[in-house]
Amino acid sequence: MPKRITVAKTTDIPNNEARAFPVGDRMIAIFNQDGEYHAMDDFCPHMGASLAGGWIEGGTVACPWHAWRFSLSDGCWLDNPKIKVDIFSVEVVGDEIQVEFPDE
Repeated sequence: MPKRITVAKTTDIPNNEARAFPVGDRMIAIFNQDGEYHAMDDFCPHMGASLAGGWIEGGTVACPWHAWRFSLSDGCWLDNPKIKVDIFSVEVVGDEIQVEFPDE
């Protein structure tokens, strides 16, 4: 059964920015696009850059190193949807950003 973990507070992530947070042995990027929160693995599959340091625009994040763009909703690389990063369900409870993780 999946578990929901509080990863951050809404005040931790300014509008249209992202931050990376350690969760277990992973780094998770939380994106705030106009008050809507998304979560995905923080590392770009191309060369490992932090996606939290990328540019957010139109429901996507562009990697800060080589501009690979990923969909915030499904994690797919826009140039080849066969390549993707893991995404996680997000729920805001009060001022807490909670992310759902599968049991491993």
